[in-house]
Amino acid sequence: MLRRRRGKAKVIFVLLIVFIAMVWLFIQAFFLSPGDQALKVVDEFYKYEQEGKFADSWEMFHPYMKERLEKGYYIQDRAHVFMNHFGVETFSYTFGEPEELKKWKPADDGPELSMVYKVPVVQVYKGKYGNFSLQQEVFVVQEKEEWFVLWDYQQQ
Repeated sequence: MLRRRRGKAKVIFVLLIVFIAMVWLFIQAFFLSPGDQALKVVDEFYKYEQEGKFADSWEMFHPYMKERLEKGYYIQDRAHVFMNHFGVETFSYTFGEPEELKKWKPADDGPELSMVYKVPVVQVYKGKYGNFSLQQEVFVVQEKEEWFVLWDYQQQ
C-alpha cells in the first residue's frame, strides 16, 4: 500500500514538473519581444561556442550560412583557429541591444531577409598572445517559427 502511494506521488511530481516547463515555454514564446528572442538566440549560439560545441552552434546557422560554411570544416577550423592558434580555452562575451532591420542581405548576392535583428557581440579572449577582443555584428532572423544566426559578408 505504501509503495503504491509513493509511485503515485512520483508520477504526480513528474507531471507537475512537465506542466511547469510547458507553462514556462509558453510564456517565453508568447511574451518575449522579438528583440528579446533574438538576444536569447545569440546568447545560446555563443554559449555553444564558449563550450566548444561547434556542431551545435553550426546547427543554429541560417541555411544561407550552412551553404557558405560546410559543417565539418566549420567545426575543425573554429576549434583550430581559436583554441590552437590563439591558445585560449574559452572566452567571455557581451552583447548590446538588438536593432531591428526591416530588410537586410548577408552578402551582395545573398537572399534579402525581412525583420532581421542586428546584435553587436564582443568576445574577450585571454590566451598565449595576451588578452584581445573580437567585435562582430551578428544577425538573427525568424523563419517559420525557427530563429537563425547569420554573419555579414557584404562588400562595403
